[in-house]
Amino acid sequence: MKRQKDKQMEEMTIMCGINMDESKLSSKVCIPCQGGVPPLTEDEMDELIIHLNDNWNIVESHHLERVWKFDNFKQALEFTNNAGGICEEQNHHADFELGWGRVLARIYTHKIDGLVESDFILASKFDQI
Repeated sequence: MKRQKDKQMEEMTIMCGINMDESKLSSKVCIPCQGGVPPLTEDEMDELIIHLNDNWNIVESHHLERVWKFDNFKQALEFTNNAGGICEEQNHHADFELGWGRVLARIYTHKIDGLVESDFILASKFDQI
């Protein structure tokens, strides 16, 4: 019985993209979360954030945030469109705040109202823009 529960938890965990064996997050693909799994622990978040740009922050152990600065509105809009394209490719969508010369991205998994590895994968892909 315990083995069966462990296997079910492992399968649910993989569905949300939590597999910290690989180190290069940006080469991974976001896996849609099916729900029913716990968010990452603070220790797991700490292991993943070191793979992101230093400007990313974990806010209240709930979501990731980063602000980018640009010289004008057009550059900020182009960045937002590029990041939005990545969201569509990955089927994992961030929240954006766009203003003159500034973009804020907020990432978390809405289905579980918390963070999973796919959130860090998406952030790492934004770092590549």
